[in-house]
Amino acid sequence: MFDFATLATYLAAAALLVLIPGPGTAWILTQSATGGTLRGIQAAFGLETATLIHALAAGLGLSALLATSALAFELIKYAGAAYLIWLGIKAWRSAPAPEAAEQTATSDAPPARVHSSAREVYLRSVVTGVLNPKVALFFLAFLPQFVHPERGMVWLQFLVLGALLASIGLTHSMLLTFVAGRIGRRFKQGGGRWMQRVTGSVFIALGLRLAVQQRG
Repeated sequence: MFDFATLATYLAAAALLVLIPGPGTAWILTQSATGGTLRGIQAAFGLETATLIHALAAGLGLSALLATSALAFELIKYAGAAYLIWLGIKAWRSAPAPEAAEQTATSDAPPARVHSSAREVYLRSVVTGVLNPKVALFFLAFLPQFVHPERGMVWLQFLVLGALLASIGLTHSMLLTFVAGRIGRRFKQGGGRWMQRVTGSVFIALGLRLAVQQRG
């Protein structure tokens, strides 16, 4: 399906692109720092699932709709921005008060559930990745350079390239997760409210950034 030169060039370019910090990096870091390593891993799998969805969409031609339709781009963009801002507001509102955190630490009663379930974190990450039209346009511009229509099954070529990119991205996210998770544990005691509000602020900032982005 791919010759060695094409595949090697793609892998090198994909690795460089993954290393460039972006909204995905910020998402992984905040999830890991506030929820620990496991939560960061769940978020990483969610984001890379979104990568596969974008790759498949590009192969099926759906991403081209965002490139040619200003209305479609704006709808997806504002939906994604609103979702991120909502997550940020939710994080701010759910930040535990200092006295509540102290009571939890000294009480013999079982602590209330403060973290999202694995399913929630995963699904939020998938939605966050999918509702970013810039990612869809990136796939439309980047992946076709390495696809050979004459070899047939274009959609499968897109999906394979997307899977390779997702694998590289997952490896990178895992490294970030372990680092951020260990750092986050050091700040958890007495810093739960502060970390929740930092997380909320990051989400809101990402949402606002997405809202003002242009197709380019």
